[in-house]
Amino acid sequence: MAITPRPYSHPHVNDAWLGKLREDVLEPALPIIDAHHHLWERASGVYLLDQLQADLHAGHNVRKTVFIQCGYAYRADGPEHLKPVGETERVVAIAAGNPDICAGIVGYVDFRQTDTVDETLEAHIEAGQGRFRGIRQSAGWDAAVVSTTSSIPPRGILQDPSFRAGLAKLGKHGLTYECSLYYPQLHELAAVARAFPDLPILANHCAGFIGIGPYADNPAETLAAYKTAVRELAACPNVVVKLGGQAMTIRGFDWHEQPLPPSSGEMAAAWKPIVETCVEAFGADRCMFESNFPVDKGMASYVSVWNAFKRLAAGCSASEKAALFHDTAARFYRLG
Repeated sequence: MAITPRPYSHPHVNDAWLGKLREDVLEPALPIIDAHHHLWERASGVYLLDQLQADLHAGHNVRKTVFIQCGYAYRADGPEHLKPVGETERVVAIAAGNPDICAGIVGYVDFRQTDTVDETLEAHIEAGQGRFRGIRQSAGWDAAVVSTTSSIPPRGILQDPSFRAGLAKLGKHGLTYECSLYYPQLHELAAVARAFPDLPILANHCAGFIGIGPYADNPAETLAAYKTAVRELAACPNVVVKLGGQAMTIRGFDWHEQPLPPSSGEMAAAWKPIVETCVEAFGADRCMFESNFPVDKGMASYVSVWNAFKRLAAGCSASEKAALFHDTAARFYRLG
């Protein structure tokens, strides 16, 4: 039976609705690196320096942040392969004078354009003024999902010889690779990791759990398949994973449609099977928490999201918490 792909839209940020639930900040002294956020101006809303700083000043001890590509502010003219460098240029301009905000920048290049990859990477590094750390070219494709990423990838891109030829150029520039994808594709990312054992690789958003469409029909079977896929990826020692991105409709949640935003306890309980799967497979020193704002802000506030992470890590040792909230990200993104 054919599967009709389902679009999943990111809920728009509604500050008035988010304000209906207030929480005290848990463990306010715990150092945090927010390893994944965006900046943008879209029809759905604006999330720039003022909005980011308002969240950063809400009470958690966020020491540094990492900007992740989202197709923002590309150059309007010039060579096509250099247009994504406009995103790096704009982020550096926004964060000027704030060395801890967007301390790391991850941009975009199309690795399949093998002949121009080096030039684009060099342009990103120059534009980044010491902040540029790596590339995200995502691979998310699934028969049940209509992707909403800024650059929709074709099926099987991780297996494309031209993609791999371009990816091979990252190492000489000292850059990392990260990828948003869905868990049925994790064997493809594992194959990439085995082919490039010296390349630091990162899987976004708990390695792409799906909780909608046919994946919601048998939750126990879906979770079991997800765990198997995550363990295969974790067997590659050069791969780390971000813990976050779970307040999205593709995960199967509809909190944005409820009268009140979800509490941190509610989110922690819902995310526990996914987050625990990643931490058990990778270990704390290969996991890092991320806000994924403003995407996840469509369902929850900054305070509540980080409170949920702190609840999930409540049973961890001090060294494990340090890794999850700060040290893994500091090491992977070379943030000192």
